[in-house]
Amino acid sequence: MYSGLLIVLLPLALGYCIPCRSQSILHLLNVLVARMVYLILFLMGISLAFVDDLANHLGTIFTVSLVFLACITVANLAGLWLLDVRRGRLTGERGAPAISKWTLLLDSVWLCLVILGGVAVGFFLDPEWFAVDTLSEWALMLLLLLIGIQLRNSGMRLKQILLNPWGLSIALVVLVSSWFGGLAGALILDMPLSHGLAFSSGYGWYSLSGILISDQLGPVLGSAAFINDLARELVAIMMIPALMRRHPSCAVGYGGATAMDFTLPVLQRSGGVVVVPVAIVSGFILSLAAPVFMLGFLSLG
Repeated sequence: MYSGLLIVLLPLALGYCIPCRSQSILHLLNVLVARMVYLILFLMGISLAFVDDLANHLGTIFTVSLVFLACITVANLAGLWLLDVRRGRLTGERGAPAISKWTLLLDSVWLCLVILGGVAVGFFLDPEWFAVDTLSEWALMLLLLLIGIQLRNSGMRLKQILLNPWGLSIALVVLVSSWFGGLAGALILDMPLSHGLAFSSGYGWYSLSGILISDQLGPVLGSAAFINDLARELVAIMMIPALMRRHPSCAVGYGGATAMDFTLPVLQRSGGVVVVPVAIVSGFILSLAAPVFMLGFLSLG
């Protein structure tokens, strides 16, 4: 457990200690993070190709991912709906005209194609000499270092986070309700409960959940974790415009950690600037929580 925590938290903490005031450098970091995600997913595809009798595992991958997606979705939306009942509807500025979902969906399709490309390349590689696990580990550490720098320079400070009770409440509800969904999924699939809790702690961070679970539980379940968290983003993109007016906490919270990056443009367009700090605070907290809880639960199994 401790070596896994160091691999994840040390580069994240080091990155968070690096201040950067240059907008051009920050833009370059954003580009590098996007490229690193593609690299990690490509390596995950190669590791999947190294699985013996891969075709017979595809049913397992999609069954596990869909069961967890359904259970976590129901649990998240139920908890966030209760939070909205207490808060009421969103008031204030309306968002801009709805952003095109097709561009965002196309990005997700590209992520899937990158994994398939890795699988195709992996069939021609020899696992004896191609150390895909080591390469994936180093790539993940570099990605987390860059993400730590992004978080430090995102403009969010501890005071701002603590003074945003709505964002804190959303993050807490997503944390706890996701665990209930993960436990339900584990019971349905007859898996160890700790594995279900680990699956539910990705909060939409597909590159992290895929690689961590692949490392601990194998590439089959790692691929299922990736599909689960990627599908969460796709569902969030489709639901945000419909949910924002009556159920803003559901709209912000269901995207999980992606509320501060991938789904943020959709949230801003649908809810206006009033939801932006809420989404960033919620996504920020879940981004920090994901690696800690995933590795913690995986260590129990």
